[in-house]
Amino acid sequence: MTTPATGGHRRTEELVWLRRVRDRIDREYAQPLDVEALARGAHMSAGHLGRQFRLAYGESPYSYLMTRRIERAMALLNRGDLSVTEVCFEVGRSSLGTFSTRFSELVGVSPSVYRRQGAKITAGMPACIARQVTRPIRNREAAKSDALIASRP
Repeated sequence: MTTPATGGHRRTEELVWLRRVRDRIDREYAQPLDVEALARGAHMSAGHLGRQFRLAYGESPYSYLMTRRIERAMALLNRGDLSVTEVCFEVGRSSLGTFSTRFSELVGVSPSVYRRQGAKITAGMPACIARQVTRPIRNREAAKSDALIASRP
């Protein structure tokens, strides 16, 4: 029999495991990671991890991983000392074409265009603001923000 106190304790434990999964993604974003391996590490099924991660963080573990990789790629491209291909491999992608497509979907421009223009966008901004301004967003989120901006007087 489950009591409210026991259910709350289980939820807290689950949130701890979800945080560990998120921390692992943050640390090991350049490594080959898949939801099944992350779920095993959290003592959950892949489906349960996916559902609970989405409830806790608003996106799937895979989307979170892709966002981390693209954020890191953006930083490396801004640094300017690596080619787009080197950045692709540095963030754990093995296909330049797939990397470029995903980067373009999330950022809105190709990696090479971003490399040329990226530093200009954040010039003079504090790092904490620059991270918010340049955070990759998925197309469905971009469409929502564009709609909100367009609807303002």
